[in-house]
Amino acid sequence: MAEQSEEGFKVTDRRRRDNDEPRRHDVPPGQAAPGQRPPAPAATPTLADLFMMLATEAIVALGDAPDSTTGQPERVLPHAAEMIDILLLLRAKTEGNRTPEETQLLEDVLYDLQLRYVRATKSAG
Repeated sequence: MAEQSEEGFKVTDRRRRDNDEPRRHDVPPGQAAPGQRPPAPAATPTLADLFMMLATEAIVALGDAPDSTTGQPERVLPHAAEMIDILLLLRAKTEGNRTPEETQLLEDVLYDLQLRYVRATKSAG
């Protein structure tokens, strides 16, 4: 049997880089490379942001705001009902873990969306 080499294999990076371009490891985290803008600080999403995102989705599905892709209002009542149901689920699952401001926001949003949904279903049928 032939004797096998124990050298292994060699990896060579053949990507081209400009000598002016700093490598990732040359720039400390949180700082910008020369000539570049510093990275924007990451916003920490909150529970209120989640409530507002779902509420906005429901308002668009109720046809009370234009769809961001088409620019036209479109009524999709099953989708609106689903967003309201998710907010109701979040209310139940986060009970006792919300701040008073988050609780007030959630209650106000749910009240408004439920009224809008009832009006939309009455006018639709």
